[in-house]
Amino acid sequence: MQYYYGNQMPLRVLDEAEFWKHQEEEHTVVIRELVPNLEQQYVQDLKEWEKEFAKTHQRVVRYIETVNRSNGQVSQELYQDILQLVSYCLEQSDQFINFCRQLMEQSEPISSNPTAKVVLNHIIVESEYFIGVAQTILYQSKL
Repeated sequence: MQYYYGNQMPLRVLDEAEFWKHQEEEHTVVIRELVPNLEQQYVQDLKEWEKEFAKTHQRVVRYIETVNRSNGQVSQELYQDILQLVSYCLEQSDQFINFCRQLMEQSEPISSNPTAKVVLNHIIVESEYFIGVAQTILYQSKL
């Protein structure tokens, strides 16, 4: 995590969110490439996830740019908007984890591919890491 936002933890999490939303977007491609015989519905679902992660990533980037332009003068309204965005990012990652677990349970090409299962478990762990970081920051902001 980069610490150029000073002691305002919700702003620091934007760096993490920016990185992890991009990672999750790329993970959708990795899954599709790793399992070329994946059921068409899951391929479509992964493409939708990719689009949603890209949108979220762009929202995070806009907030980072806003914060950088504010010269450290972050209003309470902006602060609250950032906390809401972080909450959204956390929920999105949680839903993606559930989707990945569903893939492992319901997709025949994945359930019969040990490498795909290892990769999906790794993807889940990475999204869980981001959730942990986001939760820590959200809980600290309530103190």
